[in-house]
Amino acid sequence: MEFGKEKLEWLEYELLEKFPHVLHGTFSRHGGVSPAPFKTLNLGSGDTADKPENIKVNRELVRKALGVSKVVYPHQTHGVNVSRVTAKNADDAPQADALYTTEKGVGLGVAHADCQAAIFYDPVHEAIAVAHSGWRGSVQNIYARLIDTMRRELGTQPHNLVVCISPSLGPDHAEFKNYKHELPKDFWDFQSKPFYFDFWSISKMQLAKCGVLEKNIEVAGICTYCSTDDYFSYRLDKDTGRNATVVALKS
Repeated sequence: MEFGKEKLEWLEYELLEKFPHVLHGTFSRHGGVSPAPFKTLNLGSGDTADKPENIKVNRELVRKALGVSKVVYPHQTHGVNVSRVTAKNADDAPQADALYTTEKGVGLGVAHADCQAAIFYDPVHEAIAVAHSGWRGSVQNIYARLIDTMRRELGTQPHNLVVCISPSLGPDHAEFKNYKHELPKDFWDFQSKPFYFDFWSISKMQLAKCGVLEKNIEVAGICTYCSTDDYFSYRLDKDTGRNATVVALKS
């Protein structure tokens, strides 16, 4: 992984280095126009109290940085809805937590602050996807839902997929006091200490069960709670901004 240049800062993933036409990044909180407590690159939407005009400017900065014609951000619901972005619907914002496309020059983005954002790339069918997964998304296994949809609609085979998971809440801060009521039993073995869970490993387990190869999974391993100089953390600061992870196929 490496950070981008210029005023904005973003994280790029090592597994995607050999695919230079896959434009991507997890953008840090730097380089935007939002005031505190959202400073400065808040890429959220209605889920923050930041002014909409600030978010619009910030998202435009991201679009220009990637050099794409537009970036589609869904209305996220912490659910498992998956939506395909096409040339005909790219101006719409679907109710979904995962997007996929084969269109070139169109970015797919999700906003997050502690939740995981995952980039998916199918090099056989030249398809990309991005998914937002908080703990509810993990419980409902949005990654499996996305992979099943891409397999059904595009012919994607899981063993061909490259998956990169963003900075997110780490094992030392993902506390669930009521985990026996909130999390399924197959998560319980992933406690890093009593009541704290390793969702990075949970996600790797879920992806592996779908058939994604371990060598094709990259987890940033950066805890947002511990890294608020660069990333927003909702669990630490409820009134805060949102990072974004964006992916596009170069035109």
